[in-house]
Amino acid sequence: MPRRSFLPVLPALLLAGCALGPDFKAPAAPDSERYLAQPEPSSTVAADGRSQQFERAAQPQAQWWRAFASPALDALVTRGLARNASLEAAQASLRQSARALEAGYGVFYPQLNGAVGATREKFSPVLFGSSSPGPTFNLFTLSASVGYALDVFGGQRRLVEGLAAQQDVQAAQLAGSTLALAGNLVNTAIARAAYGAELEETQALLALLRQQVKLAQAQADAGTAPYGTVLALQAQLAQGEGTLPPLRQKADQADHLLATLSGVLPSQWQDPPLAFSALTLPGHLPLSLPSELVRRRPDIQAAEATFHAAGAAVGVATAAQFPSFNLSGAYGQYSTSTGTLLAGNGNFWNLGVDVAAPLFDGGTLRARRQAAEETYAQSAALYRQTVLDAFGQVADVLRALEHDAEVLQAALQAQSAAESSARLLQANEQAGLASGLQVLAAQVQVRQANLAVLQARAVRLQDTTAYFLALGGGDTPVAR
Repeated sequence: MPRRSFLPVLPALLLAGCALGPDFKAPAAPDSERYLAQPEPSSTVAADGRSQQFERAAQPQAQWWRAFASPALDALVTRGLARNASLEAAQASLRQSARALEAGYGVFYPQLNGAVGATREKFSPVLFGSSSPGPTFNLFTLSASVGYALDVFGGQRRLVEGLAAQQDVQAAQLAGSTLALAGNLVNTAIARAAYGAELEETQALLALLRQQVKLAQAQADAGTAPYGTVLALQAQLAQGEGTLPPLRQKADQADHLLATLSGVLPSQWQDPPLAFSALTLPGHLPLSLPSELVRRRPDIQAAEATFHAAGAAVGVATAAQFPSFNLSGAYGQYSTSTGTLLAGNGNFWNLGVDVAAPLFDGGTLRARRQAAEETYAQSAALYRQTVLDAFGQVADVLRALEHDAEVLQAALQAQSAAESSARLLQANEQAGLASGLQVLAAQVQVRQANLAVLQARAVRLQDTTAYFLALGGGDTPVAR
């Protein structure tokens, strides 16, 4: 068949082209209207009157940490997001995947190349049975070639589809890294503020214990109290003093972590610790619908994009088992001098279609397709598990916020009882009905109750942070 007779067939091949492999469709959201077996709570209230109202179908604000109403915390998170090295690496990965996608789109366009050559040759007439000496001459070449891959079975389209899905993976991972960094900064800042407040409260407690030891020692010396009381109080004081170094270590570790998360060396960290009293418990919490959660959580979006990429890889592996078609053409000029390089008598051209088909490969291509199909099945299962884990996290933190309010309520009641007992003993001391040691012991109980309240409030703040993270933060959903 003459070469030009292929040309009428090419449009038909293009029109008949199809993309092999599964066509991706975003998985449906779980068929559930709530996260818990029972209806979600509408609010949580502690004895101090600080409640948290859940707003159904609402979404977190973009900068969700602003709900804690702390300008110092806002500044800390903003600086951390701007300087963190891991976040910069994730941003670079996203840019790299975007460039890879741009490069992949090139397969949809003809590939045009030009060439200029200059050689000096000697022709041998022996090739034609002549024994005469061959001439020596210069040969100049000017040519252009064009090639176009006919994506009849959609292998290239699936390849580019996979690159686009990989870009979605990187975008979701960047969103996840941003969310995780903000959460780590907020959690660490809350912990550091709580450690500072615990240190102050513990030091005040130890001051009371030292007064007890001093007073008990004086009574023992006067013979009005047994020396065993002194020893018991000294042991209690020593135990209390032993809690200070671990608290200081935790505070130091929190400072060091805040420094590294913020992109600076620990030796360069200069930010003063947040005051625990400056942190406000968010009173209104958005409660995303389950159907919205799968669109907002970066880990779910990354799993979905990975699932998409795996499906595209099945198409690429399937198309590799079928013939490939390439249209090619070239035009150029030969000349023995540059002055006649554009003359018409030295031109040459060609046009044709190349067809290549795998005939025998020992089962390699079939095995590769089967491996791609198994990866696709694995990605589907991992996506489902990611969704289940996400819903489990939201359910956990919803219950945690309820229990946090209950724990704080109990701690506040114990604090109130301890304060009332201390006031009563002080009155009894003035009336001569109680000793100074009893009053100091009651004041120690107040300080211990204060520590329990402080710790309960810190947990409530940190679980609120976990709640925002479980909902996927307030970032815009990953576009597809």
